[in-house]
Amino acid sequence: MGETANVGSKNRRRGRTALLIGTAAVLGLVAGTATGYAIQADRAPAPLPVLGQPGLAYPAKPLPAGRAAKPLSAAEDSRVRTDGDLRKLLLGKPAGAKLIFPDWIQQGWTTIDRRALDFDDEKAAFEDLVGEDFRRAAAISWAEGKAGETHVSLVQYRDQADLRAAEQAETQRYWAVQGENGPDDEGVAIKGSGNGRYYLYDVAQDPGQPPLYGARAIAHRGDILMDIFIYDSEPISEKRVRTLAERQLERL
Repeated sequence: MGETANVGSKNRRRGRTALLIGTAAVLGLVAGTATGYAIQADRAPAPLPVLGQPGLAYPAKPLPAGRAAKPLSAAEDSRVRTDGDLRKLLLGKPAGAKLIFPDWIQQGWTTIDRRALDFDDEKAAFEDLVGEDFRRAAAISWAEGKAGETHVSLVQYRDQADLRAAEQAETQRYWAVQGENGPDDEGVAIKGSGNGRYYLYDVAQDPGQPPLYGARAIAHRGDILMDIFIYDSEPISEKRVRTLAERQLERL
């Protein structure tokens, strides 16, 4: 009982001391601030720094009245390129390959509902695309070799901050390694992408059917998600999917 009282008494003393020190500090701060204001009042006002930084204005020099700035080229502003015909950014088929036209591609475009059909849970995929500000998607497919097929999609989102495509790329990279057909590793980085990866895996087939191999490449650049699928009856080399992914990214 007495020990408890002593502890409480010490706590009260420490609290009072802290309060006195804190009050003194505040008074000192107020006094110092008041002195600073008094000194500043006797000085001439200092000019404020320029808000803009040199070299950032476009155009660099003011234009005569009635003249507008020349639009930036695609080389100077990637938005000029990606806001145009998205189909023109798709890779063309390689030599010797034959264009194919699956029903989910119509004149180089795929709609939001057809895009959702690529996923096991079509309803959830459709809702996600709507919620993630899906804007449009361009696609191309070709066949090569005995049974090889390649499908390239560019999915663009309504997102000035370029976050939606990044989020979707992360989601698709997660699902690329899930399920019974997923690869044994986390994929391989696509050189120069900063975020893309490609994967090689076996596709489960019905008993008695020939083996089917698959590859997938996922990356994003700006507001565009790049998604590439390759299927073949023969093993797919890393070079094949890597080269395809790198070439497609160069166009974005």
